Amino acid sequence: MKYIIAIIQPDRLDEVMQRLEEKAIHLVTVTNVMGRGRQKGIAEVYRSHREAGTLLKKVKLEIAVNAEYVKPTLAAIIEGGRTGQVGDGKIFLLNLDEVIRIRTGETGKVAIG
Repeated sequence: MKYIIAIIQPDRLDEVMQRLEEKAIHLVTVTNVMGRGRQKGIAEVYRSHREAGTLLKKVKLEIAVNAEYVKPTLAAIIEGGRTGQVGDGKIFLLNLDEVIRIRTGETGKVAIG
């Protein structure tokens, strides 16, 4: 079992979600977040004052998958999220020791769905 965290551009969310749906990956948590990477934000002019915008709007996807869904999930995120520009995002792949479905008490692979 793996836990996938992906940080992507907000305008790529629909494309990523469509690619995940095509690969039968339905269980996704999405959160609006702010952050910065190598581009270090963007500067904006507001009322003739230049303000450094150090944080950019991003979207975080969190997906728990069984082993057979890891590669399709990563492929869907990369295909849907890639623009080729700086700031496309990152994917973090973590081992998932245990999952418990609260409603039934099921654990492990069965609890993921």
